[in-house]
Amino acid sequence: MSLPIVFRRVARAEMDEAIAWYEYQRDGLGIEFTTEIDRHLQRLADNPKQFPKTRDEIRLAVRHRFPYTIHFLDETNRIVALAAFHVKRNPLVLEGRS
Repeated sequence: MSLPIVFRRVARAEMDEAIAWYEYQRDGLGIEFTTEIDRHLQRLADNPKQFPKTRDEIRLAVRHRFPYTIHFLDETNRIVALAAFHVKRNPLVLEGRS
């Protein structure tokens, strides 16, 4: 059974910015990015424990085609996406998100 995924406001904003950036680079690339992330989110919702913990209870899902990571909490009844984070950004930005 898949768990619902809830995005924190900052994570949703990061995702929206990434989609817009990719679409600006090439028509349709934002849609490709969205499709890839949606597929990955489905895997995450189906089996969140397959992804490693990175800090306390925060888990990390890594994408390869598009260099983004999804940082999330695996709660009892839902998944909480804390960040949609480009791998070249400073990881200290994530401090305090939980």
